[in-house]
Amino acid sequence: MHLALSNNVAEIRGLLVYVAMMVGALVWGGLSDKMGRRKCLIYVLSIDLVFSFLSCFAQGYGFFLFFRICSGFGIGGSIPIVYTYFTEFLQMDKRGEHLSWLCMFWMLGGLYASFTAWGIIPHYGWGFAIGTEIQIHSWRLFIFVCLFPALAALIGVIFMPESPRFLLEAARHDEAWMVLRRVHDTNWKAKGEPERVFTATNIKTPQTEEDDFIEIQSDTGTAFQRWTVRHMTMLQQVMANIMSLSAAELRLQGLFLLIVWFCLAFSYHGLGVWFPDMIKYMQYEEYESKVRVFHRERVERFHFNFSLVNQIHREGEYIHDKFANIEIKSVKFEDSLFENCYFEDVRSTNTFFENCTIKNTVFYNTDLWEEKFKDCKMENTTFLHPKKGCHLNFLEENDIVIYMVSFLGSLAVLPGNILSALFMDKIGRIRIIGGSMLASAACTFLLLLSFSQGAVICWQCLFYGTSVAAWNGLQVISVELYPSAKRGTAFGILNGICKFAAILASFIFAKFIGITKIVPIFLAFASLVCGGLVALKLPETREKILQ
Repeated sequence: MHLALSNNVAEIRGLLVYVAMMVGALVWGGLSDKMGRRKCLIYVLSIDLVFSFLSCFAQGYGFFLFFRICSGFGIGGSIPIVYTYFTEFLQMDKRGEHLSWLCMFWMLGGLYASFTAWGIIPHYGWGFAIGTEIQIHSWRLFIFVCLFPALAALIGVIFMPESPRFLLEAARHDEAWMVLRRVHDTNWKAKGEPERVFTATNIKTPQTEEDDFIEIQSDTGTAFQRWTVRHMTMLQQVMANIMSLSAAELRLQGLFLLIVWFCLAFSYHGLGVWFPDMIKYMQYEEYESKVRVFHRERVERFHFNFSLVNQIHREGEYIHDKFANIEIKSVKFEDSLFENCYFEDVRSTNTFFENCTIKNTVFYNTDLWEEKFKDCKMENTTFLHPKKGCHLNFLEENDIVIYMVSFLGSLAVLPGNILSALFMDKIGRIRIIGGSMLASAACTFLLLLSFSQGAVICWQCLFYGTSVAAWNGLQVISVELYPSAKRGTAFGILNGICKFAAILASFIFAKFIGITKIVPIFLAFASLVCGGLVALKLPETREKILQ
C-alpha cells in the first residue's frame, strides 16, 4: 500500500518495516525463553497496538515511517512467540494438525486486511478533517480497523496462562503444576467425562547458575542495581542461547533448516512483490498507449468544466482560464504558461507541472500543492484553503484491482491450509514441505506463459495455494526440533532469516519490473527447487516428544 508515496519512498518504507520485523523476531524470540511466552507476547502486542494507533494520526511521512517501524518491531516479535507458546500446550499426535490450523489464522488475518482495504480505502469520501491541518483519510481508517484483531488478541492473551514448559524450565514448579492441572481438568470437561485425578511423572525441573545468581542479587543493592543485574544477566543468557544453537543444534540439520527457510521466503516474498507490481505495470503500459499529447496550444478565456485524463501538454499557454470542480488525472504540463487563471475544487491524481510559469493565478480548495510543481516559476500566485496530505482516488486509479488481487491471493491459500492440516500428521512434515515447494516451483515456471493480467492473477492464486503447505510444515518442524529452553530463540533466528530473505527478494524482484520477467521467475523457480530438495534431508518430527 503506497499511500501517495513515490515508488522509491514506498519501497524504502517497506524494506525498513521488514528490517524492524527481523530485529523484533531475533530479540523477542530470545527473550521469550527467559522472560516467558505470555509476558513477551503481551509486550509485543502492546507495542504493535500503540504504534499502529499513533500511525493513524501521523501527518508527516517521517512520523508515519517511525511508527510503522516500531509497530513492525512488535509484529516481528509476535510470530516466533505465538508458535512456541501454542506448541507447548499440544499433545504429540495432534500437534501438526493444530499448528496447521493456527497457520490458517495467518491467512484469515490476510483476508481481513485485504478485504477491509478493498472495502475502505477506495472510498475517499469516508475521510474527515480535524481542524485545518489534520486530515483523516480513508486509508487511515483502514489502519485503525486493522487494530481490532490485535486488540482482541491482547485481551485474550491476558486471560491465558503461561506455558507450563517454560515454567518448568524457569523452576516455577508450583505454577507449572497448576497450569497443567487446569489443562487436564478442562480437557476432561470438554469430553463430557467424569473428572479424573491429575497425575504427572518424569517432570524435569532444571535451574541454571545464572538463575541462582539473579535470585541472590534480587535482595541486595539499590533498585537500579537489581534492575541492571537482572537485565544484563538476561541479555547474557539470550546471547548464550544463540551461541549454543550455533555450536550444537544448528549443525547439519539446522543448516538445512536455514536454507529451506531462506529459499521459501525468498521466492514467496519476492513473487509477493512481483505479482502486484507486474499487474500495475501492465495497467500502466495499457494506459500509456492511449496517452494524448497537446503541443503549443493556446487557450484563452475558457472554462474547463470537464475532467482532463491521461494527457501531456507541452509549451501551452493558458490565459484567463478557469478550472472548476474537475478532476485532473495522469496529466503533465511541461514548459507551459498559466496567466490570470483560476483553479477551484480541483482533484488531481498523478498530475504534475514541470518547468511552468504561473502568474497572477489563484488555487482555491485544491490538492495542487508543493509536490505537484517541479522547477516552476511562481509570480503573484495564491493558494487558498489547500488540501494538504495524501489525497488518492483509488476508484479512478484502478488501484482497486490491486486490492481485489490481494484478497484473491489470501483466499487462494484456504485449500492448501485445510489439506496440510488434515495430512500433516498422516504423511509427515518432510513430504508436505518438499512436495509443496516443488509443486510451487512448477507453478512459478508456468508464469513465463503469462501475457495478460488475468493469467498473472490465476497463477498467483495457484502459487499461493500450493506454497502455503510448505509454510505450515516448516513452522511445525521448526518448533518441534528444538528443546523448550531454546525453542523461542531458534524460531526467532529462523524467522529473522525469513525476513532477511524477504528484504533481499523485495529489493531484487522490484528492480526487474518493466525490464524482464525471466530473471525473477528463474530466481524464484531455482530457489523453490533448491529448498524443496534440501527439505527432504530434514529429520521427521511427527513422532518426536518435545524436549
